Amino acid sequence: MSVKREPDGRRTVQVEVEVPGTPEQVWAAIATGPGISAWFVPATVEEKLGGKLACTFGPGMDSVAKITGWDPPRRLTAESEGWMPGAPPMATEWTVTAKAGGICIVRVVHSLFASTDDWDNQLEATEGGWPTFFAVLRLYLGHHAGQPSAIVQVMQPAAGTIDETWEQLARPLGLADKGVGQTVRSGAGAPPLAGTVERVSAADGRSCLVRLTEPAPGAAVVGAYNCGAVMAMVSLYLWGPRAGAAAGRERGAWEAWLGGRFAVKA
Repeated sequence: MSVKREPDGRRTVQVEVEVPGTPEQVWAAIATGPGISAWFVPATVEEKLGGKLACTFGPGMDSVAKITGWDPPRRLTAESEGWMPGAPPMATEWTVTAKAGGICIVRVVHSLFASTDDWDNQLEATEGGWPTFFAVLRLYLGHHAGQPSAIVQVMQPAAGTIDETWEQLARPLGLADKGVGQTVRSGAGAPPLAGTVERVSAADGRSCLVRLTEPAPGAAVVGAYNCGAVMAMVSLYLWGPRAGAAAGRERGAWEAWLGGRFAVKA
């Protein structure tokens, strides 16, 4: 991963993924509130030039961008404020390019203008987060495009290192030492989670993507990350007619389990 620097001060990173679906199906997944919420984070979109695109990454962690370009089903651009006081605004461009065989290329480009390297780490961190989310997007479009969806997002500060937190998180969920293609099932005392490992990553912390059969069809991203402090995180993306009921039933169980397991003593 690297930041591309241009003479005028523009700095960019870009990530792309090949996904199944028509341009219209892919556009619905990346440019509408229900679509984005099915594979990324809870989102709302005013689907027009000048509209707002708002994403919720956690309690009090909202990002709001203004749509500056709207050309369905091909191109969307938006601009948001910087990550913190003094940070330059970030522009984001999404493009959808159709290929033969019912395939599309989704590309996201993040850019900002800066005269120093002060914000390059944040750009690279943003770049590094997309591969896992794009893997969820590929599952969603490949098997559940347009179906009802629901999301359960739970995070908890942890006192240990990333590796220690991952061990505490992964072992009771049956994820420890599992590789791509292996089946997993959570143990007694942990919320129900079963499926097949689709992706394992140590690039942005420690994480595992599971294609779920329980508690409902969908995907789970389980990980330990450093977000200024070490955090244990679980995101369940549930799809199909049982999604809403399953999310409502399981959210409290995951909050209680994660909170009890990683409670940081004062």
